[in-house]
Amino acid sequence: MTKPTKHSYSYEFKLALVERFLAGETAPDLAVEAGLSSPALLQKWVRAYRGEGADALRPKPKGRPRKPTSPPPAELSELERLRRENERLRAEVAYLGKLRALRAQKQR
Repeated sequence: MTKPTKHSYSYEFKLALVERFLAGETAPDLAVEAGLSSPALLQKWVRAYRGEGADALRPKPKGRPRKPTSPPPAELSELERLRRENERLRAEVAYLGKLRALRAQKQR
């Protein structure tokens, strides 16, 4: 048994059929004329059109939505910036002191 293929219809095609339906034509007649699999598909488009307007008939983007770009981090206060720099410099001095001690130990 084969799976029916999904057909995607253009925005203009959907809009034209919905407008004709709203003008008074019947869903079964329009479905047969347009080659739709079922009048229910047209009814679905009409519901979406009535609920959200014409934009509801536009194709939806596929896949996971992109993450919003995060705002740039707030600029650090001068005090916080200086504290971080001080911490980094202390670590650098400690590293260089240990390095100097290791070199002195090797020379003995």
